[in-house]
Order: sequence, then structure tokens, then C-alpha cells
Amino acid sequence: CTNRHWGNGNAISAAVRMKLGRNSLHRLSHSLIYLYLFAGDITQKGYEKKRSKLIRAYVPHAGGMEGPMSHRAPLGPPSAARFHRRRTSGTRDERYRSDVHTEAVQAVLARHVERKVAVPMPSKRRSLVVQTSMDAYTPPGDDKHTKSHTLRFILKDLLRRVHSDCQIRSPAHLGSTSSSSSSTQSGGSGNAGRLADSLAHTHISHLAHTHLAHTHLGQSHHQQSHLSQSFYFSPAGVPVSSRVSAKIQQLVNTLKQPRRPPLREFFVDDFDELLEVQQPDPNQPRPEGAEMMPVRGEALGVVTNWPPSLEAALQRWGTISPKAPCLTSLDTAGKPLYVLTYGKLWSRSIKLAYNILHKLGSKQEPMVRPGDRVALVFPNNDPVAFMVAFYGCLLAEVVPVPIEVPLSRKDAGSQQIGFLLGSCGVTVALTSDACHKGLPKSATGEIPQFKGWPKLLWFVTESKHLSKPPRDWFPHIKDANNDTAYIEYKTCKDGSVLGVTVTRIALLTHCQALTQSCSYTEAETIVNVLDFKKDVGLWHGILTSVMNMMHVISVPYSLMKVNPLSWIQKVCQYKAKVACVKSRDMHWALVAHKDQKDINLSSLRMLLVADGSNPWSISSCDAFLNVFQTKGLRGEVICPCASSPEALTVAIRRYTDSSQPPGRGVLSMQGLSYGVVRVDTEERLSVLTVQDVGTVTPGGLVCVVKPEGVPQLCQTDEIGELCVCSIATGTSYYGLTGMTKNTFEVYPVSSGGGLISEYAFVRTGLLGFIGPGGLVFITGKMDGLIMVSGRRHNADDIVATALAVEPMKFVYRGRIAVFSVTVLRDERIVVVAEQRPDSTEEDSFQWMSRVLQAIDSIHGVGVFCLALVPANTLPKTPLGGIHLSEIKQLYLEGGLHPCNVLMCPHTCVTNLPKPRQKQPEIGPASVMVGNLVSGKRIAQASGRDLGQTDDNDQFLFLSEVLQWRAQTTPDHVLYTLLSSRGAVSSSLTCLQLHKRAERVAALLMERGGLQEGDHVALVYPPGIDLIAAFYGCLYAGCVPITVRPPHPQNISTTLPTVKMIVEVSHSACVMTTAVICKLLRSKEAMATVDIRNWPPVLDTDDLPKKKPPALYKPTNPDGLAYLDFSVSTTGMLAGVQMSHNAVGAFCRSVKLQCELYPSREVAICLDPYCGLGFVLWCLCSVYSGHQSILIPPVELESNPALWLLAVSQLRVRDTFCSYSVMELCTKGLGLQTEALKARGLDLSRVRACVVVAEERPRMSLTHSFSKLFKDLGLHPRSVSTAFGCRVNLAICLQGTSGPDPTTVYVDMRALRHDRVRLVERGSPHSLPLMESGKILPGVRIIIANPETKGPLGDSHLGEIWVHSAHNGSGYYSGYGEEVLQSDHFNSRLSFGDTQTVWARTGYLGFLRRTELTDANGERHDALFVVGALEEAMELRGMRYHPIDIETSVIRAHKSIMECAVFPWTNLLVVVVELEGSEQEALDLVPMVTKAVLEEHYLIVGVVVVTDIGVIPINSRGEKQRMHLRDGFLQDQLDPIYVAYNM
Repeated sequence: CTNRHWGNGNAISAAVRMKLGRNSLHRLSHSLIYLYLFAGDITQKGYEKKRSKLIRAYVPHAGGMEGPMSHRAPLGPPSAARFHRRRTSGTRDERYRSDVHTEAVQAVLARHVERKVAVPMPSKRRSLVVQTSMDAYTPPGDDKHTKSHTLRFILKDLLRRVHSDCQIRSPAHLGSTSSSSSSTQSGGSGNAGRLADSLAHTHISHLAHTHLAHTHLGQSHHQQSHLSQSFYFSPAGVPVSSRVSAKIQQLVNTLKQPRRPPLREFFVDDFDELLEVQQPDPNQPRPEGAEMMPVRGEALGVVTNWPPSLEAALQRWGTISPKAPCLTSLDTAGKPLYVLTYGKLWSRSIKLAYNILHKLGSKQEPMVRPGDRVALVFPNNDPVAFMVAFYGCLLAEVVPVPIEVPLSRKDAGSQQIGFLLGSCGVTVALTSDACHKGLPKSATGEIPQFKGWPKLLWFVTESKHLSKPPRDWFPHIKDANNDTAYIEYKTCKDGSVLGVTVTRIALLTHCQALTQSCSYTEAETIVNVLDFKKDVGLWHGILTSVMNMMHVISVPYSLMKVNPLSWIQKVCQYKAKVACVKSRDMHWALVAHKDQKDINLSSLRMLLVADGSNPWSISSCDAFLNVFQTKGLRGEVICPCASSPEALTVAIRRYTDSSQPPGRGVLSMQGLSYGVVRVDTEERLSVLTVQDVGTVTPGGLVCVVKPEGVPQLCQTDEIGELCVCSIATGTSYYGLTGMTKNTFEVYPVSSGGGLISEYAFVRTGLLGFIGPGGLVFITGKMDGLIMVSGRRHNADDIVATALAVEPMKFVYRGRIAVFSVTVLRDERIVVVAEQRPDSTEEDSFQWMSRVLQAIDSIHGVGVFCLALVPANTLPKTPLGGIHLSEIKQLYLEGGLHPCNVLMCPHTCVTNLPKPRQKQPEIGPASVMVGNLVSGKRIAQASGRDLGQTDDNDQFLFLSEVLQWRAQTTPDHVLYTLLSSRGAVSSSLTCLQLHKRAERVAALLMERGGLQEGDHVALVYPPGIDLIAAFYGCLYAGCVPITVRPPHPQNISTTLPTVKMIVEVSHSACVMTTAVICKLLRSKEAMATVDIRNWPPVLDTDDLPKKKPPALYKPTNPDGLAYLDFSVSTTGMLAGVQMSHNAVGAFCRSVKLQCELYPSREVAICLDPYCGLGFVLWCLCSVYSGHQSILIPPVELESNPALWLLAVSQLRVRDTFCSYSVMELCTKGLGLQTEALKARGLDLSRVRACVVVAEERPRMSLTHSFSKLFKDLGLHPRSVSTAFGCRVNLAICLQGTSGPDPTTVYVDMRALRHDRVRLVERGSPHSLPLMESGKILPGVRIIIANPETKGPLGDSHLGEIWVHSAHNGSGYYSGYGEEVLQSDHFNSRLSFGDTQTVWARTGYLGFLRRTELTDANGERHDALFVVGALEEAMELRGMRYHPIDIETSVIRAHKSIMECAVFPWTNLLVVVVELEGSEQEALDLVPMVTKAVLEEHYLIVGVVVVTDIGVIPINSRGEKQRMHLRDGFLQDQLDPIYVAYNM
């Protein structure tokens, strides 16, 4: 990795090593580093020997290298043929090429291949894959023979993890009737091992008929699973397809390998999850040398004939030698296009100066005055026009600001250039005729104003467009002074553009220093390949050349692209003494030189390497010398220099005749990352070879200061930023005084605190050190510095390592960007490269994983994100390079559109908070005492009492209430059903309902032949038939079960659920309408479910006319009234038994809370199949006598305004809906509020709009709804929520009286530790929670610890337990499994009040006593529901709720429509629905990973990007995360992209 280029069997000059001598350090009082410079040739044999010694430790001995390395490029010396191959593969950039570094990287990768580290490859939808077959991919080292063999161990390991160290809690009390856990979990590691063994030995076909219960989109059904692939088990025991799971398992295995640096075990029992602070490595190298002394360049010799100013020099040469050539420009064929003489330059500059001052604006108001700034906009192939314009400005005493030609209105970085022009007050732009014609024009032919640019007057500088100056007009030529001469633009790391002002005296002094350093003499010829508008190209090719009357041959970039040898041909043709190039130009020449015969470079006395300060330029210099030595090139001719826009030329290697070789250092990269110079004596792989860039420029004083903080001098063996004190530097950033002070007015101090000079120094932005003999060594730039965990890494070094991993096949050399982004309070490295169009998916992925391994091994740092983008899509600078800050901005905004992404948060994020360890449980007495001492209340609350006052309270059974109403108020309307147009489609009075119920009872007794207590499934659409059928069942003494009918468009997935409920509930018959009867007998239905196995199906459209002989009179109030079946969010299908007592208490409770009387009207827009929705739809009206206006939610799909219009027109005061209805209205009516207002929609009468749900209140949705319809009269206070669950269908309901719903803000970090800490709104990590409604009358609540079953204080999060007369009696499964669930309905506290029987809701929440008062004058207790216990994820010892992570994910990117998260074997899986093109899919991966890391301190294991509508949602609008998990593990989601984060 020594960056040395060893040639093709030829000898190489001076292989020089830098060594640190400890004895010498002691002898010289630690003051100097000695560099022992060894000169000598190295033969091919010697090279082989040295190479084998270098990489011996890393190359496997037996049988050569196996795996992917074996067919890669050999580790041999580069040959000429190799150079030729590189040329044909279209590479352009040689900044970072080093063959020894390449060998080091290959050796590191070989070591990784030995370890067989398999990284799971992302899955991609075929439409995203360009040219490859992804199914052909097998992880490294997987062949068919080993698959079945390793499966056994993987299964063993996976099951062991599931049973032992798996931190995802599946509470025992929440039983496993869930569809995903149909197979019984084995109860210990022994069983797990046996299961794994038996599975491994069983042939796959034996498993082909495993019976699976799978629920899809909230519908549960049985299906046969024919498994053709190998088997894995999910934590719930579901066999899943290996394609996804194998990758997840691969990921789990990879993550189990030790990460670097290892996290210590720690424990903090406080809320404050402090991020782990990286402790300094006690063994890290520290500087040992003495404090450095500032180094002075040689004195600037004042030569007698040096002109007093640059304009004076132009005047002298323009008048004395007008015919002398000044500048030759070339066309794209390499032929001279125009030769500008000094006479022409002088006369044209005068003409232009006159026109600038006198022909712009009017005589009274000239547009440009001396001292004003003027933009110079010239293309790179027109140096002549630029030179005339530049000197014209100098003569007119206006300040030229050279910039790039804007190619389009949206150029990368163009806006920042505009900002520079604006801040400089530029109003005029000088340009050439050709350039002016090429600028983008509007339809009227005017040049449009570029984005962010000031309004400019474009002025063409060609002589034919200019007026002749009068004979008596002459420019005023003064001696150089402190006026600004020109402004050079500089692009910063963040993309901002600054203008560096250079004064006339600085300009002249700089030219003098360069003349002295480079020994320039009159009439010398110089070939310039560099950009002549700025930097080294401007200083040598435009300014210093005129001072010395030199002839410049300007080689344009466009010619170099066509003919990379053109500059060498010009050196030969003109016998040029000096050439100014970059290492890139040297490399291009190397690639093309084979085709060239007569090259003679003996005329060159100086080859100035402008980017010699880049450490990676050394390999180009060596290789170039090696090849062209035979063509007359002398080694001492190569002169690297170091420069920066602020300090101009800092150091330059002088041309010497002596044979002493230049200085070199082979430095340890680890040392460099700690900012220390350590010569690598052990010949390790991670080294950086640096060459000197000569000595300090004449007249300058250079010192090295610490890069951060106070500018204190460094020690001699410490890396720091170079600072220069000289007249020949920039003086300020134009118009930015603060930044100017930090850069141009630096006063370095010694360790004692004293100033080292009274004069100010200028920061160069270059990092390095000064070696013996005053030689300057540069190791990098401040702009490329990336600080990760206290260590410094250089972006260029990382680029070099990435490119050493067989770059030619997959990426473009010059199109790779490395930058850092801040994630979790530390810098993280991001690498973005352009992928070649011909590389396959698998190859690119292999290359990416090898790049990660190489960077990790060589630099000791992890890469956060590696992204490949399609060819030619990265933002370019006008000169064709990549625009780093724009790329970074695109990455941060999620707009890069990569075609491949590999995230490695597990590897590089090592400062996560400390995982929480559970404390041993404290005894009950301690808890009681602790709560008393700290003044905490036990968290318990209750609603008001249920009194016995009403007429209908004399009846114990609902069927009796209906009969009583039919007698006393026969014509009172109980139910009105609305159609989709808002018209009344049918209604029922008390008597009508009674009569219909009687006829249904007769049907059941006659045709069905049902006995008392038989179960009847009611399969009806939402409506009146359902209500009549329900009461008919009660009249016949049967137990009704309401079932959602199958969807006609989706029979295959919805009908199995109907069948499952019918089977599980042991229904003796099915009642339905004629339409559904027909549907059940259709071909599609028969193909899904055989109806012949069903109980009898009765059609109630044709009811018997006669009454039943006698109505059933129930006797036992605790007997079963109905079964409430529903699917929970975790996919659990359960039927809850509701007794007659519970139904009566429930209806009474709701009546009291909502003040329901016969005169009231209530609008209900809910599904009537389970929970509170069913109770409100079917039961409450009969009990309370109020009129229910029934609006089936399905009708809103065709008419979203139906519900609100009905509420408005019928003047309803109380209405109930679901979140899905509210969301439909918010999205569907968002833009129609004005139209609805015009239709007379008025919601001002609404007193209570209650959302019925079994989840945490969705505050954002209720707020959006309130805000949207506020203009239509809806009072925000009227919108509230209800909360119910399986064990108790309604615990809270806002009701009509009582205080408004309370909102609190809790600390999310404390919540993860099951603690409740209230914070102010807007404070960091705050989570808003809304009260779930008032506790219903007759309901008592206590918060208990779900594990210990002990009561908790009100500052703790715990499980909500409920005691109420309307609790369910238990689960009904029909399979005798009620014992497993008895815990849910009959739990007792482990201490405290141990007598009361409670039902466990399975939801986590907390109680808070508020300042508000209830109707009875007591302080109000508010219940806050946080989330379902069985959905809560326990990761890193903390409890996370999916909804919180999902909220962060949805905010992460504008294209994320919806998302859901779930855990799998300790990995967090995030599924996002993409709203947008599939090309944006991969943008989401880094955004999602970063958002979850920053807000929740969790690393996302897998990111799945899918189409809209993939995440299953049940009828209540709740996400079915466990179904989603099963679908993902069985590879049923058809994802667009699956990323496995490393």
C-alpha cells in the first residue's frame, strides 16, 4: 500500500523510506524527526521478494486463493498491457491510483474471503433490475451440497435464539389463538434441538402438507401450504419460505460477528439515555516531537528589471516587443487557432478598458467606475478573449471576477455563483461573441436571469464590437498598491461560493515569487493544460507569463478529451521549457503513449504538478517518470506544488541539478487518523506514501497549527493545518468580515501562549507537516477531512481504497463521491459512485460489499451508506467533475435515486444508548411503602355508579325490553337506514321490529329446527335485516353471532374467514339474505370453500307469515346473549361471550354517559359486526328508545360527504364513526369544504362526534378533521374518542357532559422504560397523547404490572385492568381452550386488593389526575392508552410502540404513503408503501434508517419498499402488523425493494 509505482521490470528511481529514529530523538532533545532517505534501484526479482514479504501474512498458503478472489485480477505488477486495457475501458481519472495500494486492498479482501463473510444481497423487483437474473444469486460459499447440511445448524441456532436470548416479548397471558402461532412452540432448548434435527433429516416433501392457519387482510382462513423450498421458522413457529428468511438469517449471523469497536456491557437506571461517548483509545499514538518552529522561505530577491506593476510589464512588452508571441490557443484538432502577440494584447486591452469605463451607461452616469466588480464569463477553449478581458479590467482599474460559463439555468452550484456575484455587486458580465451566442436564450432572444443571479448586462469584448479610444486617452498605470486586483472564486465543502480578494501588490509579489522559484526567463515557452481562469493555471499561464514576456501554449480540456497526448506533442513541437499539468493529464498521457513514436521531453526543465499536494498524485508522477524516462524526461524535472485559493502558492519543489532524490514518507494510516506522523516500519498494508511539495515559496513564513480550536503550533511529528504569512496571499473573502477574520487574520501561538509573529497568517486549508530540510509534506485538505469518533479520515484516501477494489468493471473512476453526514451526534461516511450500465446486479453488490470490507480493514472505519447511481446522473461542475455538495444535498433530501444501496448502521453506529437491563423484581411491601414515601397514588379510577331508576330497568333481558316498547310505544321509530344518496331506504318502529323478530324466530324453529342455546351465524350487510335477525334469535332462545359477509369482488380471501367463524362458533345454521345466499352458491365461492360442509343456510327475505307458538323466556341473566367475534390487530380471531347481564349493564352505561332518551337522534357510521359498533347499531336504541340513523360506512366510498350531510340535514347532536370513516372524509373532502358550505352543510349543532376504536387515539387525524371542518361549524371540543377491547367492548366514551378531553405530552424516552414523565409541549422527545374518553359508569380501572400483576403508581406505564358489570364472560373457541384464556377475564392482583376480579385488556396505558372536575365535583382521572401489549416490541431492553416508530418513518420522506414496523429475531423490520415511481424506492432506505436512529436510537435491520395498499388493515382501520410479518416471511408481498442493513 506504499503507493509506489513499480514499473514493468524496469528500474524505478529512488525508492525512499522515512524512518523514525528513537535514539536520535533522545540525542536531539525530541526536537526533530530524522528521515533516512535511501536511494537505489529495485529489480523485478527484488520487487517480487518485497511484495511477497508485504502480503505474506494475508495470503492463504494451501492451494492458492478460493472464492471470488480466484478469478479476479492477479496480484502481479502492472504491465503496459494493463495500462492499455485501462485506456480502452474508458477510465479518465488517475488521482487515486496506486498499484501497491491496490495490492494491499486485494490482500485484505482475500483475508475476508477466507473467513467467508456472507452479506445478504438486497431483493429487487424485476422492473428495477436492469440486466440480471436475481434468482441466480447464491450467497458466497453456498452450494447445493452444503445447504441441507448447514440448514440444521441454522435452524438450531435460530430456534435457540427464539427460545433463549430473543428479546421480543410475547406475553404468556396473551394466548396463541393467533393465526401466526398455529403450530405449538416447543418448550425448551432440548425440544428445539430435536425439532431442528428432525426437520433437517425429514425430506422436504414430508412437510408439504403442513396445515397452516393464515389470515389475510383481517380475514382468517385455513390454507394448504405446499413448500417447495427449505424451511425456516419464525418466532411464532410459522414455517416460512427460505428466500426471504435465509437472507434475514444471513443478516442475523453476520451481525453476530463482533463489531468494531466492541460495546461494553453497561447499565443505567435513569431516563436519560445518554449516547455512548467514544472513550479515547489508551494506546492511540500521540505526538512526541518538540514544538515546531515556523519555516521561512528564501528571501525574495529584488531584481532590477522587475516591473513596478503587472500593467507596467504589459506596457513594456507591448511597446518594446509587440511582435513577441504571448499566447497560442489551439483548436480541437490541436492546430494553432490564434497567436496573440504582446502588441495585440496591449492595444486590445486599452481599447476594452476605454469601452468599459466610457461606453457603458451614460457620460453623466457610467455603469462601471474604477474599483467596481465585473464578471468574466469565458469558455475554457478561449484563453485569448479571457486574457484581453482580464488585462482590460486591470487597465481600467475595475476588478475582474472570473467565473464558469453557465450551461443551463439549473447548473449544479450555479445559484451559489449567483450569490457571489450579488454580494460583489456585479452588474456587468464580459463575454466573447461565441460564448454569448451559446448562452441559453428566452423566446425573445434575451439571456434569462440564471437562478439566484443578479440582473446582468452582457457585454461582448471582441474588437469589432468596441469603439476606438480617442488618441489623447491613455490608461493610468500606477505602481502596485493595496487596491483589489481580482477576485478568485472558491467552492467550499458545503457548496457555498466565496470570493477571495487579491490585491495588486499581492498579485505582483506572487508573480515575483513564482518567477524566482521556477527560474522563469524572458521568452521561455510554457505549455498550460490547467484552467486559466483560476488557481495555478491563472497564476502561471496568464499573470507570471506576462511579467516575464513568456509564450504560453494553452491546451484546452476539449482537446485533451480527444487527444490525451496533445500536451506532450506541444512540448516537443515548441521545445517548451515548462509544462503546467495535473496528475490526471499525466495518467491520460500514460494510457495513450503507446501509439506515439517520436516523443522527446529533454527540453523540459520543469513539469509543474498542480495537484501535487494530493498524496495520491505520487503514483502518477512515478509512473509517468518510469515510462517517459526513455523519452528524455529527467526525474528532477517533476515539481509538485501546494497551493490554495486563500494563500496562493504555499510551496513548490525547485528544479535542481543535483542527483539527490526528493523526500518521501511511508506513513501509517492509523497514525494519520490520530493526527500523528508515524513512519510505518512494520510494512503493514494500511500506509500512505507522501512526497514533498518542495520548500516554502520565497518571501513566505509557514507554520503548522492544530486544525481545531486555538491556532496553537503543532509538534514536529503532528499533522496540522499549514498557515502562511506573506505579502503574496489573498486578503479577505469579499464582503464576509467574520469568515475573513477566521481565515486571513490568524495569529498562531506557541504552547506557552505567546504570539509567534506580530503579523497575521492565512489558513491554507491544507493538512500536513514540515519535514527535515524545510520540506513541506501534504497529507490532505481540511475540506476533505471527516471526523468519525474522534479520528480523522481523508475523503481522498477512502476514494483511493474504494477504487482499488477492481473499479474498472463497475464504476467510473472520476465519478465517486465521499462525504460525511451527521447521524446520532457523530459523523458517518457516505460513499456514492456511478455504476457502469453493463455491470450486473450481483457483480455490483459483490463490489459494494468488498468496498465496505476494504475500507473497514484499511482505514478502521465503517461506512454508513454506500450507494450506486446510474451512469451520468450525479451533478457535474462546469468542468465535468462531480459536484460534491450538491450530491450530499440530494442524499440528505432523498433525491439521489440510487440503483443499489448498502447501509451498514450496525457496523458504524457504536454510540447507541446503553441497553437497559431489567432489575430484580421488588416485593409488594416495598412497592406500597415506596409509593407512600414518594407521595405517589396507586393508579386506579372509576366511572360514576349505575343507578336503577328507569322504567326499562325492571327488565333483565333485552328481548323483554323490545316487547315492552312494542306495547307502550308501537309507532316510535327506532331505526332509519340511509342509502348512498342520503335518502331513507328503510326504517323500523318498535312494533315493526317486534313483528319481524317474531317471524325470524318462527323461521328458526320451523325450518331450522333449532333448539334453545343453539348458535346462529348472521351473515348480513349493514342494515335493518341484521337487527331483525338478531332479535329473532333472542326470541327463539338462540345465540346470535354477527359475521361480515364475503366481498363479492374478493371472495377467495374473504369467504374463508366467514367459514372459519361459522366453524369456530359451532353455528347450527347460517341466516342471510337471498343475494348473499346466491353468492355463497356461486362458482367462485365453491372454488374457495365447499358449502356442502356448512350448516343449513336460511334465507330471511322470505319469512313465514305466522308468529311462533311462544316466545322464548330466558331465565338465567348470566346465560349467553351473543358471541362477539373479531380479529385483533395481531391477527388473533377470538369470540367473546356476552351474557344477558353484561348486555343490560353495557346499554345502561352507554345510556347514562351519552344521555340517550327516546327524543334523541344519534347518527352511527360504523361497521355493525363487533365491539361497540355492534352495540350502538343493534342494542342501544332498543334499550334507550332513541332513534338511530344508520349509515353503512361502505356507502361513503361512493359518496364521502354522506355521513356529514346526514348529520347536518337531520340536525343530529351525537354521532359515532371509526378512524377509517374520519380518514375518508379528511382525504376525500379536503378540497370540497367551500362546495359543501354552499350545499348548506352545517355542523354547529354537533355536540359529540365520537371515534370508536381499540387503539391509542390518533391525534393527528382528529386534529386534521377538526381543523378541516371548523369552517363548517364543527367545534373542536366535540371531537373525541372511545376505547374498548376484547375483554370489555367499551371502557371509555367521551359522552355529553363532563370535562373536555385532556392532552398531555410525555417523554418518549421515559416511556420506553415504562415510566411516565410529563414534559412541556415542543420539548425534545415529547409525545402528545390524548385522553381516550371518560370512564363509563360502572367501570373501575387499575394499572398493573403485566409481569408481576402488582398495582402501579400513576407515574408508571402498565397494563390497563378493568372491573365492570359489562366485562365479557370469557373467550369462546369451541375447542376447550378456554382455560388458557381464563387469565384474561379472571385476574387478581398479586398484592393490595387481592379480592376483586379484573379483566386484563392487553393494552398499556396510564392514569393521570387532572385539574378538571367531574360532574359530581371530584377531580377528574384521565385514562391514556399507549398501545397494545402484544404489539409492543422489546428491543435493547426497552419497550417500543410500533406507532411511534411509524410516525417517524412517515415523516422521513415525502414519498412514504404508509408504513408498518414489526420485529423479527431481534431485527426491526420496516415496511413502507411508496407513493411515486419505483426509481425512488432506494431513496427511502437511508432516510428511514436515519430517522429511526435519530429519534428512537434503534437500528433498522430490514427496509421493505412496497406498492400502496400492501399493508393489511382491518375493518376498524387498524394495521394488521402480524399478518404483514407472515406475508413478508412467506415472500408474499411482491416488494419493490428489500434492503438488509448491515
